[in-house]
Amino acid sequence: MTPPRTPLDDAYQACDAITRREARNFYYGIRLLPPAKRAALCAVYALARRIDDIGDGDLPTAEKVSALADVRQSLRRPPDPADPVLVAVTDAATRYPIPLGAFDELVDGVEADVAMDARSDTAACFYETFDDMVGYCRCVAGSVGRLCLGIFGSRPDPEAARYADVLGIALQQTNILRDIREDLQHGRIYLPRAELERFGVELVLDEHDVLVDKTGGLAELITFSAERARGWYAEGLQLVPLLDRRSSACVTAMSGIYRKLLEDIAADPPSVYHQRRSLSGWQKAAVAARALSGRAPVGAGTS
Repeated sequence: MTPPRTPLDDAYQACDAITRREARNFYYGIRLLPPAKRAALCAVYALARRIDDIGDGDLPTAEKVSALADVRQSLRRPPDPADPVLVAVTDAATRYPIPLGAFDELVDGVEADVAMDARSDTAACFYETFDDMVGYCRCVAGSVGRLCLGIFGSRPDPEAARYADVLGIALQQTNILRDIREDLQHGRIYLPRAELERFGVELVLDEHDVLVDKTGGLAELITFSAERARGWYAEGLQLVPLLDRRSSACVTAMSGIYRKLLEDIAADPPSVYHQRRSLSGWQKAAVAARALSGRAPVGAGTS
């Protein structure tokens, strides 16, 4: 006889639904986990999605700042029973050593996005150097890597948390290259000012909302940035041997999808000038299948 569903079951189910709907890349890896870890990771994703959506939404700046502050405070008190995401996250943190403080870092990163939006009605560089950009990536993506590691668990290694952090930063660098055009449309520039100047790039859109690259400098910058990101992937993927088989498959699938996307962009930089690059469903499924079999994802290389 099937036991009756509980409010906690419903909370986890709500987080799973959010993840299935919103995590178009990550869910291919998340579904490779055993049920308990999958439920916990969906809860973490659902809260991270909420934080991101505040930053990317249409609320006035003051309301975004207030909403982000509310999220911070919500993690410091018992969860509202009517909020399934917080109910699930709180429960997951009793089952796994999830570093909930990393959500504060994610909020810090999204607050930086809000500040970027508020600074000017026109797009302007917000990060002076690559190190500055990495600091942002560590907040919005390295934090998520460390949250996930709390659920995965790992063999004892003092570098495990750093590998998770580095891998998250690698994924975020891929996002930045993929979304140059879309971010510019929203008045955001994440590429560092110093590197834009080095490659002679002025980020502008033509009358058709296509990125302009008269000198080819933007393509060169994307190629350079992709090569550098490969090094971050190589370092971060040292986490994989420290994980159990299902967790390593999850990480390999999620990173493999983003690594394949990075390689596609590097092979044809101008392709991001007019569209948001993505992999097809079957390509993502193939990466996930290879990960579950223990094989390296296509395009992973050795660098």
